[in-house]
Order: sequence, then C-alpha cells, then structure tokens
Amino acid sequence: MKDSFKVTDEELIRRFQAGDETAFEEIVNRYKNRLMNFAYRFVLDREEAEDIVQDTFLKVYQNRYAYKEIAKFSTWIYTITANLAKTILRKQRNRKLFFFSRLGPEDKDMDFPSNEPDTQSRIEGKFDEQTIQKAIIKLPEHFRTAIILRDIQELSYEEISNIINAPLGTVKSRINRARLKLQEDLQEMWRNEQK
Repeated sequence: MKDSFKVTDEELIRRFQAGDETAFEEIVNRYKNRLMNFAYRFVLDREEAEDIVQDTFLKVYQNRYAYKEIAKFSTWIYTITANLAKTILRKQRNRKLFFFSRLGPEDKDMDFPSNEPDTQSRIEGKFDEQTIQKAIIKLPEHFRTAIILRDIQELSYEEISNIINAPLGTVKSRINRARLKLQEDLQEMWRNEQK
C-alpha cells in the first residue's frame, strides 16, 4: 500500500466511493482540524463548530457518490462546511431577532452581559487573537468567508472561487476589501481602547 501522505484527496474519495472505509477515516484525519478552525472562525462557538464539522463528515459519508472530480476534493468539502456554517449563522440571527422582537416595555431596562474582554487581556497585546476574531466576525458574510478561506485556511484564489461560486476577479476584490475593512476596524478598536 502507498504511503498515506502521497495519496491525493481525490484518490481517497475514489477509494471510499469503491467501498474502502479506511479511506474515509483518512479523509476525516486530514480535514478535521482544518475544518474545525474554519467553522469556528465563522460561528465563534466551539460546540457549534464541532457540530458543523460532524455534519460535514456525515454529508460527505452520505453523499460520497455526489462528488465528481470536476473540482478538487478540498473545494467540495469546504463548500459543504461553509454552507452549514452560514445556515447556523442565519439561525442565530433569527433567534436574536425573535428574542428582541418579543421584549415588552417592562424589559427595556434589561441588562445584557458584556462580551468585552477584561482589562488584562486588552493590555496583553495590541491585536490578540480574540480581538482579531471579533473584527473578523463583524465583517459582512461575503468578506468574512473570503478572508477566512484565503488568509486563515490559505486556499488558492481558484479554490475560493469554486467554493463561493464567484468569478476570480470578484474573489480577489472581496479579499482586498475585506483586508482593508479588517485593518480599519482593528485600528478603530485600538483607538477606542486608547481613550
């Protein structure tokens, strides 16, 4: 048997489609951490991200014959994960909208818990991971998706184009605009902390 590191993702999925369950296990091992990182940066909730990754592998397992070698396997699996993450975000937004729309006049003075980091964590670094994550999550969804796929997951422009189903020029434009917006937001956050 070949060294598993030399076997391409596309060869693994072909083996899995032919009935080799160990090929699926190798796919899970190759992608579980990358997909977890990707999903977490969308939803900022470890349990939700774990659910998304589990659902991704379930969909891969159930729909293994749907994969055709038109696109890279990585494009296919990231597309599944991105779609599941977007669904979770829409549900979260709808829950928040429902909750706020149900508040009565007696609830107007209700205190909501702060999501601000404590003073110590703000002092520890100008742009720590948590601060950057907050800025990323505030980006519009199309910018957030593009920047996570490019700058965090380090996918090529072509792969991102296939995942988000947008022309290459649009992908490059979104990434550039997302980077500029992220830079502006981080500078604004930093200025606010200096006051």
